[in-house]
Amino acid sequence: MKQHDDLFESMSIATLQSRYRDGSLTPAQLVDAIAARTSGDDPHHAWIRPLSRDEMMRYADALDGRQGVDTDALPLYGIPFAIKDNIDLAGIPTTAACPAYAYTPDKSAAVVQRLIAAGAIPIGKTNLDQFATGLSGQRSPLGACRNALDPRYASGGSSSGSAVSVALGLAAFALGTDTAGSGRVPAAFHGLLGLKPTKGVLSTLGVVPACKSLDCVSIFARSANDAQRVFEVAHGVAEDDPYARAFQAPEQPRPRAPTPAARASAPRASQPSLHGVRFGVPRADQLEFFGDSSYAQAFDAVLTRLREADAELVEIDFEPFLATARLLYEGPWVAERLAAIREFVDTQPDALHPVIREIIGGAARWSAADAFAAFDRLAVLRMQAGWVWQQIDVMVTPTSATTATVDELEADPIRVNSRFGYYTNFVNLLDLSALAVPAGVCASGVHAGLPFGVTFVGRAHQDLMLLDLARAWLGETACGQGRSHAASSSVGGARTMSKPCDTGTTELCLGESHDRD
Repeated sequence: MKQHDDLFESMSIATLQSRYRDGSLTPAQLVDAIAARTSGDDPHHAWIRPLSRDEMMRYADALDGRQGVDTDALPLYGIPFAIKDNIDLAGIPTTAACPAYAYTPDKSAAVVQRLIAAGAIPIGKTNLDQFATGLSGQRSPLGACRNALDPRYASGGSSSGSAVSVALGLAAFALGTDTAGSGRVPAAFHGLLGLKPTKGVLSTLGVVPACKSLDCVSIFARSANDAQRVFEVAHGVAEDDPYARAFQAPEQPRPRAPTPAARASAPRASQPSLHGVRFGVPRADQLEFFGDSSYAQAFDAVLTRLREADAELVEIDFEPFLATARLLYEGPWVAERLAAIREFVDTQPDALHPVIREIIGGAARWSAADAFAAFDRLAVLRMQAGWVWQQIDVMVTPTSATTATVDELEADPIRVNSRFGYYTNFVNLLDLSALAVPAGVCASGVHAGLPFGVTFVGRAHQDLMLLDLARAWLGETACGQGRSHAASSSVGGARTMSKPCDTGTTELCLGESHDRD
């Protein structure tokens, strides 16, 4: 097994498929290596139900029985992925982190079916904040999820275990869900990319709903290339999904990257670039870090790097977005969470995590009149946000305003959790796309050495543009593949951060660095 241990240090689609093609690895050997790790202790509480070796091997055997490695027909040939446990995998219980709610589906969620049909191998169901309600990863009765880089810290949620599985190198990518930031905050806390696609383009058929009208399936990956490969396989309209919509890429996305084959032979000037891209940045008085100087300084460094990359920074009024964010948890959309599981809540209220029970329990106070008033208010805010988009190509914000230790969350779970959503809660209500992107590590302060991330926010159907910007931001050769952008190990409680991109105080890799090896 040890001959394949290096896989967990460089788990990427390109690396795995290269080894399949040269014969140094088979899907069955990969399954053996993964099973050896997932069948033991789980100190991070990443898994609710890892698949057994035999369960994974059924998928691997189907690939090993094919003639050759055909990545054109099977673009995810032999690629291991993890699934948040509110997304169905046929024959495996779905719990939504609530054992009393569990059921065993006969068929997989629509998006999982597409991935498996493309050759991907599911390796297990991951932990989450119960019923996908939370951004901390701590609201699971099956065990609070620990950050893979420093277990004293929160993993982020609600797609906590999915982020941890990728950060630990067990999965090349993972599926989460994202209603209010659940696919972006955990990515930021682990130095990963977290794609929150345009609402509806990844089907939510076979997903336990949080807010049906807002839910999105999200993708965790280590590189923009991997995230795009998964997105291109996963999107598609499911006939029975009333919330599904076809992906409509803009005719002239800005900027647009060449194909991988063309990229290899093209001159440097054709590489994705940040030059001239108009980045909307909230006014200084609207930025909020809740006293976290580590995060404030890291974001300042990000803005400096964007200027150095010849991006255009445009100061924007962030208030329409903040007001929209407040609607999500201070308005009737909380009642949509109750509606999704009302029968279960009415019959088994004690099965809920105490914090989830408190949040959902307050939903019944919202009336139909309140809902219509909120819809009217949202229409006004969408109009005001639209005025902002006339000035910019993309918005950049911190992904989270701060981070927190597990102890800090246990002491004040609702208020600390809400801080994580300051920059994320508005995205789905305004029908936007978003991509959490690694931005190195905090250079100083109490959180020095921990990953810091920003989010590129675009309009609906600008998902590919965001991925191109991420390629320019991270650098194709310096950070485009391989290790997590802020990988670390934890020994005796002390962080040991690896820094694959040495470009300054926050370890950023930008489009200006394409000539690096």
